[in-house]
Amino acid sequence: MWSAATIADILKHDMQHYGFSGGEECKLDFAKLKTARDNYVKRLNTIYENGFKNAGVTGVYGECSFVDKHTVQVVSDTGDKKEYTAEKIVIATGGRPLFPPGEGVEEYCISSDGFFELEELPKVAVVVGAGYIAVELAGVLNSLGSEVHLVVRKKQALRDFDTMISDGLDVEMTKAGINIHRHTNGVAKVSLADVGNPKGKKNITLHSGDVIYGADVVLMAAGRVPNSAEFIPNTTGLQLEQCGVEINPRKYIIVDEYQNTNVDNIYALGDVCGTVELTPMAIAAGRRLADRMFSGREDDKVAKVSYDLVPTVVFSHPTIGTCGITETKAVEKYGEENLKVYTSKFSNLFYGVFDVKPEEKPKTLMKVICAGVEEKVVGIHVLGMGADEMMQGFGVAMKMGATKADLDSCVAIHPTASEELVTMGVWGTRKVRFCVVLLCVYGVL
Repeated sequence: MWSAATIADILKHDMQHYGFSGGEECKLDFAKLKTARDNYVKRLNTIYENGFKNAGVTGVYGECSFVDKHTVQVVSDTGDKKEYTAEKIVIATGGRPLFPPGEGVEEYCISSDGFFELEELPKVAVVVGAGYIAVELAGVLNSLGSEVHLVVRKKQALRDFDTMISDGLDVEMTKAGINIHRHTNGVAKVSLADVGNPKGKKNITLHSGDVIYGADVVLMAAGRVPNSAEFIPNTTGLQLEQCGVEINPRKYIIVDEYQNTNVDNIYALGDVCGTVELTPMAIAAGRRLADRMFSGREDDKVAKVSYDLVPTVVFSHPTIGTCGITETKAVEKYGEENLKVYTSKFSNLFYGVFDVKPEEKPKTLMKVICAGVEEKVVGIHVLGMGADEMMQGFGVAMKMGATKADLDSCVAIHPTASEELVTMGVWGTRKVRFCVVLLCVYGVL
């Protein structure tokens, strides 16, 4: 969906600057896009299912709950019950979207799951939330042609990100035409504009007193909760009390650094534990746990996943890539006097041919946060075109303990946006003087 939105942006805003015309003739066939997307997901599901079969894994489908620490009961869709016993049990039930309290909220809103069930593009969409999912889906809907209202409880979205990133995204979303409703404290009520027509327009009353009228879709992306204990609606839940697994006040399963619960044969990983809730993180944790339990290799007896320096991407418009801690967190950890922060703001070369004022071109923002005398890189934050693809390599560098000198010593790939990260802060010294000498030699100055 993000790729489709990116193509739409190119057709609407960019192609004419490269000499192409006729973008207005390109129309989105939303049904065709949905069918192609859903078929792709089905193919992936089949690939995973075949992978299990080829590995000799038996799939059991149904609602699962604990009987005791070694036994679970599974109720199938037809109501059949069967118990399974095992020496070791792993809980990896993930999380699900949260519907906060409010009149009509759960009844008339959809979640991110409902987004993928939409049969047509809504003319007016209200997205509620300030995290990854909210800004991603707001950006997709806006680029594809919906009128989008983003409702945030406080000042802006992605408040836990580095302020340069959250401020920069706020500017770009506003420039793109997304209507941001700030300091709302969330949604108080969702009601039908046409009483008796649940598929019709909705009116959204915010706690601030403001009302958004005539939304086709209200997408609630106000957070997620773990699929543990009694939180799962219309089910008996996992019944963790039957096996004694402990959860914290937020209902996340408590585990140590090796994914051990308080019960010696039961383990848990992924979003149900609430630590770095990302799919690749859960996969990595599962691999380390499997190695520790079953590989037999001496080194794997202490295998565990690291939750430090995990690179991540937000597929907003524009994209965000980040690894490490924010500047605010770095000041708290190292002290402002022990930090050196490098920043850059520029227009990606993609926009070089655009015949518009420089300030009107979309901007890429970059920040490198360095700590100590050796200037160890403790945070990298990027907003702009290509941020998603460039962050993996810099994540590897940070895992290896990269310093600013290491970035400076790397030969930059030109012309790319990522070269700015390995030259940032250097252009103000010897490189600028070198360029001036060259320009003088060739008579440019």
